[in-house]
Amino acid sequence: MKILVTGAAGFIGAAVVQRLFNDNMSISVVGLDNINDYYDPTLKFGRLAQCGIDAARSREEFPWYKFIKSTKWDGYKFIRMNLEDTNAMAMLFANEEFDIVINLAAQAGVRYSIENPHAYVESNIDGFINVLEGCRHNKVRHLVYASSSSVYGLNGKVPFSEHDGIAHPVSLYAATKKSNELMAHAYSKLYDLPTTGLRFFTVYGPWGRPDMSPFLFIDAILHDRPIRVFNNGDMLRDFTYIDDIVEGVVRISDVVPVGNPDWDEENPDPATSVAPYRVYNIGNSQPTRLMDYITCIEKSIGRNAFKEFLPMQPGDVYQTYADSSALAETTNFKPHTPLQHGIDKTVTWFKQYYNLV
Repeated sequence: MKILVTGAAGFIGAAVVQRLFNDNMSISVVGLDNINDYYDPTLKFGRLAQCGIDAARSREEFPWYKFIKSTKWDGYKFIRMNLEDTNAMAMLFANEEFDIVINLAAQAGVRYSIENPHAYVESNIDGFINVLEGCRHNKVRHLVYASSSSVYGLNGKVPFSEHDGIAHPVSLYAATKKSNELMAHAYSKLYDLPTTGLRFFTVYGPWGRPDMSPFLFIDAILHDRPIRVFNNGDMLRDFTYIDDIVEGVVRISDVVPVGNPDWDEENPDPATSVAPYRVYNIGNSQPTRLMDYITCIEKSIGRNAFKEFLPMQPGDVYQTYADSSALAETTNFKPHTPLQHGIDKTVTWFKQYYNLV
């Protein structure tokens, strides 16, 4: 079994690599990441180091063919590469002959997509077509790829269900993720390529992204800076702990989708198809008010936050709320980590990582 994990220096990608080897030391995994500077690369090098990848070597300029072998697992090697590098991606797929591809690489961030739209097209569209082409031409058994709860956009019906339409995204980031789902379906139908899209809901936990609210709030409170509270705190998010996300990713990678024999073209189900295509939500299914979430962080740190209340930001939505029943039916797993427990573990990691204990 050989698995490609893209975004392997990212928050979710690094955790998935570790989980794969915790389950099965005999597998072979290739990790891929371009280690861009969207946020501090030091954190990305730290995640790689947790997987036995030498940080000094991964900082070097990278020809596409240069692998770095893990000192922790014999079956793991890392390559620094851009998904949008068409020739390099084609060679990688041809040489490595992957069985499963878990595509977690993307240009992330809703607000950043408003300022830097071209970065999202290059990584999330151009890069994803290279992944699809690699899978198509090299008989990959299953492509699992990251989508996002942001695809639900202006949907007001909650909880969000994969069986509802997603026609009205409110950010370019969301539009690229919806595009990924459409592109995957086309390849599933044209080339019989099994694809599974996973819509992640506000992932948080140790080693998390510093542009997301858990990291920003913890950092600000510990350093006596005000936190920015958008829409005056009147927002809800379905916060989902990293371990639950990873469990869902790993379990679903073993479930190769097949066509839905009951699919009705006159009443098409967006979550399934006659093709080997499937989309799932992965969320805690317990939306939390932003102010209650801040209270959890304050309780964990033992200090109150100074709050700066601001209006809703462009690209944001009022609430996210996952219906994860389809994931539970397919994998016998449903995200379940209580918010306070996850926040406590995140705060503990943050203090240790930044020597604040």
